[in-house]
Amino acid sequence: MLRFNENNEVIRDEEYKAILVGLQLKEDISYSMEELAGLAEADGVEVIGSMIQSLEKPNTATLIGKGKVEELAEACRNMEADTVIFDQELSGVQLRNLEEATGVRVIDRTILILDIFADRAVSREGKLQVELAQLQYRMPRLTGFGKSLSRLGGGIGTRGPGEKKLETDRRHIAGRIDDIKAELKKINKNRSVQRAGRERSRLPVVALIGYTNSGKSAVMNRLLAMSEREDKTVSSKDMLFATLDTQHRKICLEQGNEFILIDTVGFVSKLPHGLVEAFKSTLEEVKYADLLVQVVDSAYENRDFHMEVTDRVIGQLGAGGKDKIIAYNKMDIATERPLDASGNEAVYISAETGENFDLLVDKIKDRIFGDRVDAKLLIPYERGDITSYLCENGQIMSMAYEPEGALLEGSFSKEDFYKYETFKITEE
Repeated sequence: MLRFNENNEVIRDEEYKAILVGLQLKEDISYSMEELAGLAEADGVEVIGSMIQSLEKPNTATLIGKGKVEELAEACRNMEADTVIFDQELSGVQLRNLEEATGVRVIDRTILILDIFADRAVSREGKLQVELAQLQYRMPRLTGFGKSLSRLGGGIGTRGPGEKKLETDRRHIAGRIDDIKAELKKINKNRSVQRAGRERSRLPVVALIGYTNSGKSAVMNRLLAMSEREDKTVSSKDMLFATLDTQHRKICLEQGNEFILIDTVGFVSKLPHGLVEAFKSTLEEVKYADLLVQVVDSAYENRDFHMEVTDRVIGQLGAGGKDKIIAYNKMDIATERPLDASGNEAVYISAETGENFDLLVDKIKDRIFGDRVDAKLLIPYERGDITSYLCENGQIMSMAYEPEGALLEGSFSKEDFYKYETFKITEE
């Protein structure tokens, strides 16, 4: 388990020194390898070297060629590496063969991401989701895994909720998978009840989405500060996957405008399919949002790729057609203003300095409250049911008790306004 000092720097209980390996078939993988290094760092690993091999097709036994395996084994000895991390997903047989050839622990990108998630999961649901993804990944690899699953005493890829199942047989693992799915189903039912409650309150829902470490949590905290709710801030660190659990906060703007803001788990390229499936019930919160705010790290050179990955995952979740605002974050350290070609409305902000957050709030308000009607309604006292309904579902600015009834001044949805338009008071 990683720990952090007061400066949010990783305190490692044990040092791991790793060599990164990538197989390049057609497309350039330099960016993917750079990201792999970032993932390794996020998991407390010191990257001491990397190598890339170009092949027309993968080697079924070791992914990379025989000569490259020998070169890798020599590099491990010379550099005193204790871990090798592959950018591509490996089969159980490939893992076993590579560990036998190199004499060190071998893991792949998927195991690394699962290990990070296991380390970050806080809630009961998050821990169950990670364990489910771990077990589903390991199930088809039981017969081929070497040290990566059999080694006792921990290490990368062996921590987290799934650790106790490393040496169980398929039947026991399958049973545990069924148990986890059943428990997650119950949790999902509770989430559905909570979602129904939000829908009854008629409060709009805005979901923050984006690549990991783009600053979603920092954006949420800045919006909470603007609504004077600093006591509800969420954890925000400059690292990959700092936040796994979906966070819900109520944002209260001026004139009584309120909405629910959701901070979702960040995305990453080659996100393991099992992890997406395991977190699907959590990620599906974006399907029920009225507006998506896609937070983009404008200071990162490959931000367009980040946006593509985010759009792809959102599309898989069935939320690709949602109304969306692009928020280019970290403008305080960006070297240039990104050119937006997304076709969506864009705003350039800095969660660190608060730059243009007033503009972001205005854009959010226009999208989620743009169909509201400001009006004065005089509701007869005998129709107290209407008064109660409008107080609960409208944004009431003031309420006065006149001889004829309750005078409500506020902002109402068009549906409610036209339904009770007969009670409208016309200004003279």
